[in-house]
Amino acid sequence: MKFELINLGCKVNAFETEAVGQQLERTGLVRADGKEPADVTVIFTCAVTNTAAAKSRKMIHRARRKNPQAVIAVAGCYAQIEPEALKEADILIGTAHKQYLGEYISRYLNDHVSVRDVGNLKNVCFEPLPLDSFSQRTRAFLRIQDGCDQYCAYCVIPFARGHERSMDPDQVIAEVRKLSRYHKELVLAGIHTGRYGREYHMTLTDLLKRILSEVSDLPRIRISSIEVTELSDEFVDLFCREPRIAKHLHIPLQSGSDAVLKRMGRPYTADEYYRKLEEIRSYVPDVSVSADLMTGFPGETDERFAETLSFLDRCRFSFLHVFPFSVRKGTAAEEMDGQVAPEIRKQRAAVCLKRSEAYYEAYAKSMIGRDVQVLMETEHSGYTGEYLNVTLAGSYRQGELIHAVITEVKDGIVYAGERESA
Repeated sequence: MKFELINLGCKVNAFETEAVGQQLERTGLVRADGKEPADVTVIFTCAVTNTAAAKSRKMIHRARRKNPQAVIAVAGCYAQIEPEALKEADILIGTAHKQYLGEYISRYLNDHVSVRDVGNLKNVCFEPLPLDSFSQRTRAFLRIQDGCDQYCAYCVIPFARGHERSMDPDQVIAEVRKLSRYHKELVLAGIHTGRYGREYHMTLTDLLKRILSEVSDLPRIRISSIEVTELSDEFVDLFCREPRIAKHLHIPLQSGSDAVLKRMGRPYTADEYYRKLEEIRSYVPDVSVSADLMTGFPGETDERFAETLSFLDRCRFSFLHVFPFSVRKGTAAEEMDGQVAPEIRKQRAAVCLKRSEAYYEAYAKSMIGRDVQVLMETEHSGYTGEYLNVTLAGSYRQGELIHAVITEVKDGIVYAGERESA
């Protein structure tokens, strides 16, 4: 029998999806190649926006139409917070117990009795999901942390993922060793990655030092996302001086207006955010910094949006992830005054996406003539440590790490040539 995996969410979802795929392979199922309908479809849902939730529902309907006899298994954040909206699924698992998904599917194939495992997250523990390698042999993700205790006014993730918890550091090292046998880049991921290790009386920086010391054959480590409040002096020092840590930071911003940040419940001001960027750039001038940005949050007036645009230009981002505000049931923002019309939220998002394109091109051009390492994703293109998508003239193997020089940026495409050996 054949199975297919569909991931509609974040890097944490990407890791969980791949781990479940290996579970299914151990039960004897085979990955579908896309040319014929799968017997089992596993969908990892996302709940961060209404659009993501709608996409999750549509994907279930599409899978059912594609093969009415297929087993539909649904997991993830949307399954946790709105299981009643996903009744069409044969197997439904929330945030916890994904380690049993392979077992549930095997059981369903035998008895055809639907499974519902969406429990209370009050006392949920960190759930390890062993993974030897990713099917795409480029970068690998490793979920080292789960959950969030921040409760920003717009966000359902604390309700969908539960409280903050981390993987045992010894287990992290064991998993990194396995993944480093097949991958030259490892992305450390979490819902709130920068708060890793509190129950073990250690920090993300402590963990990075252990990985760098104990896994010497891993060329590149990337941090998936980190809050500006978690960029401690110790972390910044290690990030700046350690060449094996990719010189790209994704630091969620959400707004450049202090008034909006306060309403969102974000624990920093725009000036604090900017000063931290400048501190890092004083040590690593070429550092690539990207950010999440939300448009149309309640109370974002035209003047406050203009403040955000001005702030974005000051920050010199390399690119942005932009989302129009999405009202999520049960969050503080649901009942806030000053709601912005949906069409205005989308218009503002389009403006910011246009700026993101300009920022990316400006950053790429600033890197012309610079030495970079390119992790090849296709025969002719890959990503640098700074997360620039680079095209090379030569032909290379997927997963190969190439030393190159940025040569040109044309029509949004970044070109590089392989660096000659000294």
